[in-house]
Amino acid sequence: MSTPAPLNSPAETTLWKGHTSQWVHFWYYLFCLILATAAIGGIPFTAGLSAIGLVVPFFMWIIRWWMTKCTSYELTTQRLRISTGILNKHLDELELFRVKDYSMTQPLFLRLMGLGNLTMITSDASTPTVEMKAIAGVEDVREKLRNVVQAERDRKRVRAMDLEDSDGGPIH
Repeated sequence: MSTPAPLNSPAETTLWKGHTSQWVHFWYYLFCLILATAAIGGIPFTAGLSAIGLVVPFFMWIIRWWMTKCTSYELTTQRLRISTGILNKHLDELELFRVKDYSMTQPLFLRLMGLGNLTMITSDASTPTVEMKAIAGVEDVREKLRNVVQAERDRKRVRAMDLEDSDGGPIH
């Protein structure tokens, strides 16, 4: 049995779902391949014992791949949900009216892959900074985020205030 939403709360809809791309770990995966190559190259010199060394880069690769695959993002009209964890799941929700600022970066390598990073500065005590790394269509996600943050602030009648001290600098 579910509870009905308050009258002033519109239905929450999903605008975007995604996860971090495996390309963000390119150098880590390359290192695993170098380790595996070294283990294979050592087989003639170690009477086959170095083949056991293939287990280490294999498990390093699989664990990193699985950890990345098990991190997902869901942007709705009211919040950002971040789900992480392989065995133990953790769900973190960020109410969008708490987003104070956001920035998008696209390093050359990620840009070549059509990916980018989105960083948000929030007023949320548990997560003052939220980073979504190597996500596809980052420009579209940033624009959707911008629109829903403003809509949520308007709906909740929330405004951010920038405070300055007597010297004209920001108050921390």
